[in-house]
Amino acid sequence: MRHKHGYRKLGRESEHRLALLKNLACDLIENEKIETTVPKAKELRKYIERIITKAKNADFNTHRAVYAKLGSNARAKAATRKVIEEIAPRFENRKGGYTRIIKTRFRRGDAAEMCIIEFVGE
Repeated sequence: MRHKHGYRKLGRESEHRLALLKNLACDLIENEKIETTVPKAKELRKYIERIITKAKNADFNTHRAVYAKLGSNARAKAATRKVIEEIAPRFENRKGGYTRIIKTRFRRGDAAEMCIIEFVGE
């Protein structure tokens, strides 16, 4: 049983799971809305909300911390800039709950429950 376990394994080893979350976070920041499975979206929500909370305090060390959470490539650099300059200021007066998960359908191949995760508009 997985009572109070803390996180979902998503059928991956730890390095692969972390890479998956970084890529999903970059996708969500770039497009502001993505479709994925429900367990991935619920894990991504925890990951991205911590990044946005940190990005609200926009100083140089914040850039470093957010960049470290999103990976170390050109895509992560652009995502870091966007989250600090565009997305985090939108949620300046909000204490949490920056994302919304909307369940949509079941995937045809394996009947996985799909959903859309997006930023809450303010």
